[in-house]
Amino acid sequence: MPGYLRRQMASRPPSLLLSFLPIFFLVGLLVLNLIVFGDGGLDGPNQLALLFGGAVALLIGLRNGQTFSDLLDHILRSIQTALGAIVILLLIGALAGTWLISGVVPAMIMHGLQLLSPKVFLFASCLVCAVVSLATGSSWSTAATVGIALMGIGRAMGFHEGLVAGAVISGAYFGDKLSPLSDTTNLAPAVAGTDLFSHIRYMLNTTVPTMSITLVVFAGIGLFTDNSQAGVDTASFEAAIASQFNIGWYLYLVPLAVVVMIWRKVPALPALFIGALLGGVFAAIFQPQLIDELAGPGHSFAFRSYKVVLSAMGSGGAVVTGNATMDELLTAGGMFGMLKTIWLILCAMVFGGAMEGAGLLQRITAALISRVKNDGSLIATTAASCIFVNATASDQYLSIVLPGRMFAPVYRDRGLDPKVLSRTLEDSGTVTSALVPWNTCGAYMGSVLGVATLAYLPFCFFNLLSPVMTVFQGAIGFRIARLQKKS
Repeated sequence: MPGYLRRQMASRPPSLLLSFLPIFFLVGLLVLNLIVFGDGGLDGPNQLALLFGGAVALLIGLRNGQTFSDLLDHILRSIQTALGAIVILLLIGALAGTWLISGVVPAMIMHGLQLLSPKVFLFASCLVCAVVSLATGSSWSTAATVGIALMGIGRAMGFHEGLVAGAVISGAYFGDKLSPLSDTTNLAPAVAGTDLFSHIRYMLNTTVPTMSITLVVFAGIGLFTDNSQAGVDTASFEAAIASQFNIGWYLYLVPLAVVVMIWRKVPALPALFIGALLGGVFAAIFQPQLIDELAGPGHSFAFRSYKVVLSAMGSGGAVVTGNATMDELLTAGGMFGMLKTIWLILCAMVFGGAMEGAGLLQRITAALISRVKNDGSLIATTAASCIFVNATASDQYLSIVLPGRMFAPVYRDRGLDPKVLSRTLEDSGTVTSALVPWNTCGAYMGSVLGVATLAYLPFCFFNLLSPVMTVFQGAIGFRIARLQKKS
C-alpha cells in the first residue's frame, strides 16, 4: 500500500461503506435538485449540496476521533490549491468580454459559418461548432445558438436528427474540452494539480486523433448521403455580424498572439492578461462605431473606449444585431459571469477537502487501486470512475472533482505527471456528461436540440471515442508523462 495511505489510515480507518456515505448523500441531493430545479441546479442548489455533503464528511471525521481544526486545515489547503484557477477564470472572463467587442469572436463565428456546404454538411457542422466552442469555451451556448440553426438546416436536407445532433455535440464538446475559456478545462488541471496550458498541450495527444477520426466519419457519412436538394443560406448570419462589426483577418492577430505566448510557454496569467488587453486595444481601433453605440453620446472617444472596455472586462455585455440567434451568441459575462463557476469550485474544494481530511477518499482509493497493476489499468480505472460519477451524480463538474481528488495522490506515488490525470478527467468526465439522459448536460442538450439523448448518443463520435482513446494510449504506454526526479 502506498505511503500516503498508511500514514492517513494508521489510526481508526473508516469502513468502506461509511466512506461512501457522503457521496451517496451528495448524489441523493443532486438527484433531488435535478427534479426540483432542473437546469437551475447550478444557480446555487448544487453548490449547497456539495457543502452539505462536506458537512457529512466532517461529522464522520469527528466521529472517528479527528479534531475540527485538523479537518478545517484540510479544507483550507484544498481551497488554496484552486486559487490559481480562480484568478485564471477571472482573467478568462475579462478576455471573453474584450474578444467579443473587438470582433475576434464574431469573426470566428462568421468564417466558421462560411464553411457550410450541402455536400459536406455533417463535416462542416462539426467543424463550425468546434470553431465556435473554441471561441466561446461553452458547449451549451454553442448548441443553443449555432446548434439550433444547424438542426433546422439538417432537417431540411433530410438528415436524421440524431445524426445532426451528434455532429453538433461532437464539435461543441471539442471546444468545451480544449478551449482555455472553458470552465471544465480550467477545473481539471486545478483538481489534478497542474497548470492550464500544460494540460491543454498534453490533451492534444488524445484530442487531435479523436477529432480527426470524428471528422473523417462524418465526412464519410456525408459522401453516401443524398443532400443535393437543399442549399445553405448563411447570409442572415453574416449580415447580422457585419451590421455591428468590421470583420477582417487582422482580428486573428489577437488569438495568434496568445497562441504564440502559449507555445513559448509564457505562464497562463500574463498570457491571458495580455490577450484581454489586446482585445480592448483592437476594439478601440477597429470597432469605433460599436464603442460609440455601447458608450452612448458625450465625452471623448478615449473616455468612451475606456468605459466600454472596462465594462466588457468586468461585467461583460451583449451586442444587439437584430438576429435573435446571433444576439444570444454575441454575449459575454466578463469577470462577473465567472462567479457562478468560482462558487462551484470553492464548494467542490470544501467537499473534497472534508472527504480527504476525514480519510474517506483515501479509504475509497485504497479499495479502487487494490486491483491496479500498472499505469494503463490506473488510467482505465480513473476513466471508468469519471463515467460512473457522471451517471450517478448527474453533474460533469463532480465527474472531474471526485475522481480527481481520489486519484491525485495515486498518480503522484506512481511518478506520473499530474497532467496525465487532468487529461484523463477531461477525456472521460467532460465529454460523457452529455450522453447521460438524467445528467444536467444530457437533459440540456436533448431539450435545446429537440432530440432525445438516446437518439443522438450513437452519433456523438467524439464523446464516445475520447475515453476510449485515453484508455488505449494508457494501455500501450503512448507518451505517458512522468515526474522528473529532483536531486
